[in-house]
Amino acid sequence: MYGGDEVSAIVIDLGSHTCKAGYAGEDAPKAVFPSVVGCIDEMDVDDTTSTEKNSGSAGESKSNAKSLDTDKGKGKRKLYVGSQALGFRRDNMEVLSPIKDGVVVDWDMVDSIWDHAFRECLLIDAQEHPMLLAEPSSNSQQQRERTAEIMFEKYKVPALFLAKNAVLTSFASGRATSLVVDSGGGSTTVAPVHDGYVLQKAVVSSPVGGEYLTDCLLKSLESKGIKIMPRYSFKRKEIRPGEFQIVELDFPNTTESYKLYSQRVIASDIKECVCRAPDTPYDESAYSNIPMTPYELPDGQTIEIGADRFKIPDVLFNPSLAQTIPGVESFTETGRSVQGLPHMVIESINKCDVDIRRELFSSILLAGGTASMQQLKERLEKDLLEESPQAARVKVLASGNATERRFSVWIGGSILASLGSFQQMWFSKSEYEEHGASYIQRKCP
Repeated sequence: MYGGDEVSAIVIDLGSHTCKAGYAGEDAPKAVFPSVVGCIDEMDVDDTTSTEKNSGSAGESKSNAKSLDTDKGKGKRKLYVGSQALGFRRDNMEVLSPIKDGVVVDWDMVDSIWDHAFRECLLIDAQEHPMLLAEPSSNSQQQRERTAEIMFEKYKVPALFLAKNAVLTSFASGRATSLVVDSGGGSTTVAPVHDGYVLQKAVVSSPVGGEYLTDCLLKSLESKGIKIMPRYSFKRKEIRPGEFQIVELDFPNTTESYKLYSQRVIASDIKECVCRAPDTPYDESAYSNIPMTPYELPDGQTIEIGADRFKIPDVLFNPSLAQTIPGVESFTETGRSVQGLPHMVIESINKCDVDIRRELFSSILLAGGTASMQQLKERLEKDLLEESPQAARVKVLASGNATERRFSVWIGGSILASLGSFQQMWFSKSEYEEHGASYIQRKCP
């Protein structure tokens, strides 16, 4: 058992789009930065013989030389973390995400993200603070053990706890039972929480998230002939006071992924500023003569956005709508049928026990960045009222405060880790040394 009540715990929520980190007991995360990593391969410079040597040695002694293995990875490539480091264009820098479909695929990057959070953002020594990490509902045992291993072996944390995203969101709104609709950057997940536990069999998820919507918007604007110039590709020259001329700069070594990342930053801002969910399903003819909304791009040109304001958010409710946008790769080709939000909610509730369905219908919680879109709550409630059984009282709850909605997972973690009754739940370093990493399955349900 861990009894470190005198230092505050650190809460980290590493999402598919942003990483949130801060102190337990506070009402918002101190550090919020993108969870993508800029990466420059320095192998290209060296000759190939050394790569073979490296890969061989890293492969042989994986288990007993974890720290060694990560250092080797660092030698092969330089990683840049944080919005500051990513905002600066570098030659041959790729922008990669360590997380694919909610599962970590590159531990080196995750490691560098945690490192950035501790060292540069929170300015703390990880050895002195217990860590509460948020994890997706779909996390596998192997993933959790690896997390515990890195945390205890590399950062030497005194105690650790892994909590499910949905449970934390539920706690953030002060409930133990609710249906959590978490719409984030990379995906949308609907997970029922009952008495503080996720009902695993009823979790439904879809790959339509904020990043997919941003891509839809980007492609839709491009099809109308609007070119979004990334921030690094021009400089503004003042000809007369108040009048600017754009000088295009050419950087031949910029990678495609960095260019896309820079365009997405702009497109996601457009999305957050002008988009709102339509009250009724999107219909081309009804929205064709809608008044336009102006938006000024960084390079000074003002664009007008009309029907797209409603069309893009409606992809959440009707994913097949994305096929009407030229250039967007639809999910039908990948062979998976993708459902709209209301259907996911209904399906998830129907997979639950009959006795708790009513309660779930009356406490549907919205969480995540995409869920803080304007009018989304009203639209979801309206669609669910049409689809749900008559007896159900449908109530979609969302914090009126957009910050709280975006960070609800983190806020739930902050509440949980600062509870007095929670202090006995920590998975402590001594327990880790005694029972090993697999014990995390018993300590953190």
